[in-house]
Amino acid sequence: MALKRPAMLVEGRAKSEIALYSQRMWSKGFVANHDGNLSARVSEDRVVCTPTATSKADVDERSLVVTDASGAQVSGAKKPFGELNIHLAVYRSRSDVAAVVHAHPPYATALGVSGRELACFLPEAVVSLGQRVPLVPLAAPGAAALGAIEPWLAKYDAVLVQGNGVWAWGADVEQAYLRLELVEHLATIAHHAIQWGGPQPLPQEMTNALLEARKKVFGR
Repeated sequence: MALKRPAMLVEGRAKSEIALYSQRMWSKGFVANHDGNLSARVSEDRVVCTPTATSKADVDERSLVVTDASGAQVSGAKKPFGELNIHLAVYRSRSDVAAVVHAHPPYATALGVSGRELACFLPEAVVSLGQRVPLVPLAAPGAAALGAIEPWLAKYDAVLVQGNGVWAWGADVEQAYLRLELVEHLATIAHHAIQWGGPQPLPQEMTNALLEARKKVFGR
């Protein structure tokens, strides 16, 4: 049986989408300083990504970096960001994924640093993200952080990382970004709902039907 070719984007499209959503991420307050990173797989051995030590407000197509599948730099004036190993792990684990985004949106990040995962209590969110956005345990940067997140990559499309915001991935940069945006939207609603007793879970029968709909769309 032939191996399934991994999802990938045309390089020009990938660069324009990364620049667009980097700036959108900054404008919505999902990142500050040099926070956050975005990448896209453009061939089996090429990844386009944001540069290190650069505000997402200043990212444009000319500033982007290209690496190979091991993370070795191919082109770009600046270096790739330090968390690229996690992006590469997503691509190794998920042939259907061509883009990964990471940011620190305030409400979702607050939930994560409080040691709590996020239940998906809106029907649309169950179809988009599944029944929950799990919490990845806190780990030191580098190999430990990679080891902590790897078990969650195959089953989920977005995760909260305790002490490190939200990670999301998808078939293109837009889908990955929209998943991250939805996680923050849910966390914001959950925060405001606390004054009325907190969000109530969906009936299990409804959740099961929504998960079936999700499986038809995304295959899991």
